[in-house]
Amino acid sequence: MKAATLCMMLLAAVAGLSPAAAEPPRVVVTIKPIHALVADVMTGVATPELLVGGQASPHAYALKPSQSRALYEADVFFRVSDRVDPFASKIAAALPRSVATITLLEAPELVRLARRKDADFADHAHEEADGHGHAHDEGTVDGHIWLDPRNARAIAQRIATVLGKRFPPLAQQFERNRAALDVRLVALDAELAAATEPIRGVPFAVYHDAYQYFEKRYGLTAVGSLIVSPDVPVSGKRLGDVRRQVARLKVACVFGEPQSDPRLLRSVVEGTPARTGTLDAEGLALEPGPGLYFNLMRGLARDLRACLTG
Repeated sequence: MKAATLCMMLLAAVAGLSPAAAEPPRVVVTIKPIHALVADVMTGVATPELLVGGQASPHAYALKPSQSRALYEADVFFRVSDRVDPFASKIAAALPRSVATITLLEAPELVRLARRKDADFADHAHEEADGHGHAHDEGTVDGHIWLDPRNARAIAQRIATVLGKRFPPLAQQFERNRAALDVRLVALDAELAAATEPIRGVPFAVYHDAYQYFEKRYGLTAVGSLIVSPDVPVSGKRLGDVRRQVARLKVACVFGEPQSDPRLLRSVVEGTPARTGTLDAEGLALEPGPGLYFNLMRGLARDLRACLTG
């Protein structure tokens, strides 16, 4: 046995690690907001790998061969749900048992909201969150769970717990990182509440129904979306319905997304006082990394306020 290998084994023994555990944890994450939270919890230990980078949408993503290999070699794989990152469903079922696949929609203590069934939100204004920490049918739950900082805290707790159990010698480091992140998330929640206070009650419409958790947390008034699902293109009938809704409800702003067609938005607000803006629920236009979650949430509050206050 080579001297370098013996040295590594001795160092691992001193640290209470097995030789295999002395390697950095190999963690893979589907989307940017969750990747940012995982990266924060793993600070000083290792950098998680992100699957959906750039401005790609997780709703229609296809894995590259190199990413498939990384998944098969991973220790832990974090995903959100079948609806948010559906590309991960089939491969998750095929991964070896050595890969711990964690579906974060199942994390304890989450605030979960029922998925709105159509594009006119006014009909669902009195729907309640469906509880904390229980089993749920993914098809009935809105999967954009990260858009409430309380859920980001619960997700971070789940991440730290999973990683701590998988890598016991690193559990204290993960918990210290989670605790520091938790303090920042509590402060962010208060910051966003103050930033959105002036726009509570101001009606707006969105491109697709991705912002319900942000709306409910901060008392905002989204009245509808252009499309029901990212998989279903907007129809001429739906455009007409939204035009009438914008006029009838005195909508202040219609928000698109980084990849939506701005011509659709202009056609919807034409002849009305409504403005157009852009919201980015998944951080498509942001650089990935530990700070992305905070940039994403502050960006939502900033962009909402800029368009709704004119």
